[in-house]
Parts: sequence; structure tokens; C-alpha cells
Amino acid sequence: MNINRRNMIRASVKMAVAGTLGLQASRVMASPEDTAKALAAFAGDATPTAGTITLTAPEIAENGNTVPISISVDSPMTEDSYVESVTILAEDNPNPEVVTFHFTPASGVARASTRMRLAKTQNVIAVAKMNDGSVFTDTRNVKVTIGGCGG
Repeated sequence: MNINRRNMIRASVKMAVAGTLGLQASRVMASPEDTAKALAAFAGDATPTAGTITLTAPEIAENGNTVPISISVDSPMTEDSYVESVTILAEDNPNPEVVTFHFTPASGVARASTRMRLAKTQNVIAVAKMNDGSVFTDTRNVKVTIGGCGG
């Protein structure tokens, strides 16, 4: 294709028309089944139970683009008993898996914090996997007033 002024204008007009008519790729949100699959993949054969892990998240996030969250797991973090990993899941984001933190006994404490995007009001789930195979979970519902993932 010969790139000249006329072809550039023509291509620009085509892109503008496509954008105006909504011919852009739309975002698809994860389904509850996707979240359940991600949780099952992380937990393996273990059944998650409440307790041991604490998820801290705001009740209301004014802007879904940057929602602060933190997790802490009550564990001695010794060679005999420690947290292997913690994953964060967001039920209604395009991808339910947000982040996974990995720990060792050398970590000293199983604590982490980050910021995440939330597309809309939804449950945020923290799941901790211990070295003995047990799995613990905590859930918080975060109300989002302005979506961060295209919402």
C-alpha cells in the first residue's frame, strides 16, 4: 500500500467511523463459573474454610481504578507450619485472577498489600494455601462508584 496523505486520511476516517459505530472489541466479564474454576485450581483437592486469613478492603471504592487491598495470614511461619501462597480473586472483573503472593518460612510474616482494579461492585476473595495442604478464605464486598476495568 502506498502511504500518502490521501490514504492516511482515508484510514483515519475509517477508524473514526468504526469507533463511533461501536465496532470495537467489547470487554467480556468473567462468569461465576470462571471464578469457581480459578478457586478450585488454586485450592486443589482441599475445601476452603473461613478463618486464618484476613482480607482488608474498603467497603466503598470511589474509583475502581485503584482499590487498596491487603491480606494477612495468622501463621507461625516456621518450617513445620507456614503459608505457601495467597491468591486474590475478583468475581466480576474481565479476569478473576488478580494476583498471587508466594511465601516461605524465611518471609517471617504472611502479609502483603497492593492496589487493584475493579470493574464494578463485586466480591473480592482472598485464598491462602498452607504447607500442609489446608486452604482458608476470606471475602469482602467492595462497592465501586466508578468502574476501573472499562466500567
